[in-house]
Amino acid sequence: MAQQTKSHFITVGHFYAKHSDRLGLRLEGASKGMQRRVMEPTINRPGLALSGFYSYFAAKRIQVIGAAEQSYLRSLNAKLLAKRADALFSHNIPCLVVARGFPIPAPLLDEAARNETPVFQTNMITMKFINAATIALEFEFAPSATEYGSMVDVLGVGILIRGASGIGKSECVLGLIERGYSLVSDDITRVRFVEGRELVGMASEISRFHMEVRGIGIINVASIFGIGSVRPEKKLDLVVTLKDWQELEDVDRIGLDTHFYDILGIKVPHVTLPVRVGRDLGRLVEVAALDQKLKSMGQNSAVEFNQRLLQTMSHRKTK
Repeated sequence: MAQQTKSHFITVGHFYAKHSDRLGLRLEGASKGMQRRVMEPTINRPGLALSGFYSYFAAKRIQVIGAAEQSYLRSLNAKLLAKRADALFSHNIPCLVVARGFPIPAPLLDEAARNETPVFQTNMITMKFINAATIALEFEFAPSATEYGSMVDVLGVGILIRGASGIGKSECVLGLIERGYSLVSDDITRVRFVEGRELVGMASEISRFHMEVRGIGIINVASIFGIGSVRPEKKLDLVVTLKDWQELEDVDRIGLDTHFYDILGIKVPHVTLPVRVGRDLGRLVEVAALDQKLKSMGQNSAVEFNQRLLQTMSHRKTK
């Protein structure tokens, strides 16, 4: 059963550590206030606030200054600029980002330091930064769940492999990696519901690119099989459950009925594979991935076979 969580806030320090490289963020001034909370997954441009209008001000969001705000600030004398900056930072904003690499006025940095508010600078164009930062924030705030299973990328199909302890998940995943496919996570998979449209699986920071093999221990998959054998995240397309053959009362031999596995309210196609000594589970998962790929393109082999069978039976009855 999945354990579900939802982020209600992230700290400025977490946002900076995770996304500074991608967003080109540089910390200006002291590093105080990195524990401030970002409460909303979106960005605000404080143009009206800098002019003194605070009747409506989204203070819980990351604040971004672009060309328009910079032009306004340059029109102010140092005393008025300090006053407007103090009013802005007194609203306990999470942080301030200055886009386009514009120089940051000294009074602005002084008031930020006095209020212990982090100030960052980026060379990105304002709208490009806002778009990229919003995507990053939506990912951070996305509802998430923890699933007990390993995830692999097989031919572009993200597969979560579940099953009881000792059923052979690790051996199955190793077989797939040896065939040239990629490991996403081992044993425990973190799943996020991104942008309200798709599930994305990933490993935890600690276990990423590693897996446990009983009798051998912890191995670094990237070091042994090459960097192409791992990937940090993947859209989840299929769930495969490995189950002992003797525990299955009825094995689906045709595949007409489509089964689903619910994660965060999203129904993911689900296949149960019987486990028996001598079965190549890696090959079976590979075939399941190929079949799911065909289904995503509108081709269902089981339905086609059933239609052909019905046509043949109907043809014989008419003779």
